[in-house]
Amino acid sequence: MVDGNDVPGDERDDGGPASAIVLLSGGLDSATVLAIARAEGYRAYALSVDYGQRHSAELVAAQRVAAALGAHEHRVMRVDLAGIGGSALTDPTIAVPESPTQGIPVTYVPARNTLMLALALGWAEVAAARDIFIGVNSIDYSGYPDCRPAFIAAFENLAQLATKAGVDGYRLRIHAPLIQMSKADIIRAGVDLGVDYGLTVSCYQASAEGLACGRCDACRIRAAGFSAAGITDPTRYARPGGPLT
Repeated sequence: MVDGNDVPGDERDDGGPASAIVLLSGGLDSATVLAIARAEGYRAYALSVDYGQRHSAELVAAQRVAAALGAHEHRVMRVDLAGIGGSALTDPTIAVPESPTQGIPVTYVPARNTLMLALALGWAEVAAARDIFIGVNSIDYSGYPDCRPAFIAAFENLAQLATKAGVDGYRLRIHAPLIQMSKADIIRAGVDLGVDYGLTVSCYQASAEGLACGRCDACRIRAAGFSAAGITDPTRYARPGGPLT
């Protein structure tokens, strides 16, 4: 459900906690979502996707975050979105913008969230999970079409038609608890849940060591969020002076 206000799913048959698949990129938002799922009592299966992203340091960050927040299991699955191209995040010949742009930016990755949710849906069936968490946001974000409430609602409807679980009468829920939150509110919520944002990587062109450029859209949004929240930004930058504002 897109408002993120549902109660946790039913307990397992053996009385244990309900299971959920949590999409975990290694960035700020997905780390917060994993913390939320754990706080709501879910046994969290964290799923990261190696889709050919240039900023692969986020996958290393995802490992750190999964361990720190107590994920039951963490898997990395691979999809070759670099083979599709068309995005600055997968094609090294396309420059990552270092100033605000009009319209949907070239950092948009075609079909990324659709494919990630599809992978999560498949794992959910195998893990007997009825809930999937994703950290999309439609307030402080880059304008990607697959981060909107309408997309999440449509995918949840698709999940009922496309799965054995749905046909058997089990409701599959897509949780997007951050979708209507500002970046500052996301950060405050994560801090309250004990998230160490120093473990995360958000930068679209982070170095192999996870150092942020301070210039891309993701860096600007992240820095503005920490500033608005009144919380010290633990981001490590590749250049002196931190982010551009």
